[in-house]
Amino acid sequence: MSDEINKKVINLFSTHNKNKLSKDEQKKIKYYAGFSYVKIKKDSNGKKFRKDYLLNYASQCHYMVTVMREIEGEVVLYSYDVPNDDLFKFMKSFDENTLDGTIIEISKYFPNEIV
Repeated sequence: MSDEINKKVINLFSTHNKNKLSKDEQKKIKYYAGFSYVKIKKDSNGKKFRKDYLLNYASQCHYMVTVMREIEGEVVLYSYDVPNDDLFKFMKSFDENTLDGTIIEISKYFPNEIV
């Protein structure tokens, strides 16, 4: 998804969390399963999303998940490389207590772009 759309959505959520939205903006934010969300139907150029493009994009995407843990009285950070296809499995491992700690940050990156 384009940075332009991400910035607009983040700005909308930030303003929403401060309760300073107009009635039109309030209509854009929905709530389901304990989370607020915004539905996006078109890209920043006004074109509908293409399933094949999005699936290809997702298959190349990785996440660096930084987790804080306390080991022997010392705070340490673990950085995990998580392919997009394994992200839900990774998150579930915290719920099942296979992994523990506090997630500090999740950053998206594309390994092919790293030189």
